[in-house]
Amino acid sequence: MSLNATIPTLDGDHAFGAYVAKPDGTPRAAIIVIQEIFGVNPGIRQKCDKLAAEGYLAVAPDLFWRIEPGIQLDPDVEPEFQRALGLFGEFDQDTGIRDIEATIRHIRTALGVSKVGCVGYCLGGRLAYMTAARTDIDASVGYYAVGIDGLLGEKHAIAHPLMLHIPTNDGFVPRETQAAMHEGLDDHPKVTLHDYDGLDHGFATEHGKRRNEDAANLADERTAAFFAQALG
Repeated sequence: MSLNATIPTLDGDHAFGAYVAKPDGTPRAAIIVIQEIFGVNPGIRQKCDKLAAEGYLAVAPDLFWRIEPGIQLDPDVEPEFQRALGLFGEFDQDTGIRDIEATIRHIRTALGVSKVGCVGYCLGGRLAYMTAARTDIDASVGYYAVGIDGLLGEKHAIAHPLMLHIPTNDGFVPRETQAAMHEGLDDHPKVTLHDYDGLDHGFATEHGKRRNEDAANLADERTAAFFAQALG
């Protein structure tokens, strides 16, 4: 299934697509699933489906819609991987946060779910951190978030729980960046960091060669417990 819903922008003059997975019965809360650089692809939609099976309303907004609506790329196909790297450079992250804020507002007002968390991967992990610092999201999780060392100046604005999963051999997050994350965030009362020794970027992807089954399951168990407490 492709995108199956639309969300109005904050100013109301445009709308963008989203994939929405609904649980049986009343949602326990809502979770925004923030895409990698590969768009709202089958792996991101599967993340949503899993969350819906756990009782959450899961929403994955198409954050690349201003570049090209409906982009779906496969990280295991080299030309698509290279295109995704280019999209990272084209993407306006500040505007993306406004679209995430619009998604939060849409969930609370139009969909009637007051408690809202987010979980993001790669670029989405970075955006999850930014969402924690710049919006009133109730809880945030980032997997292999990139460039957090450059965002530590915003940590004072993180008012609700944030969890970050950090693979220590991440090819996109050098050890120096990881050290800066720990130095800047270990003593933050709202932030929890988990390291995954020897693992690389993308270890918790649903599809493809990057996945490490044991570590992905461990990280997802930690995320599930985190959301159960923060959104309960």
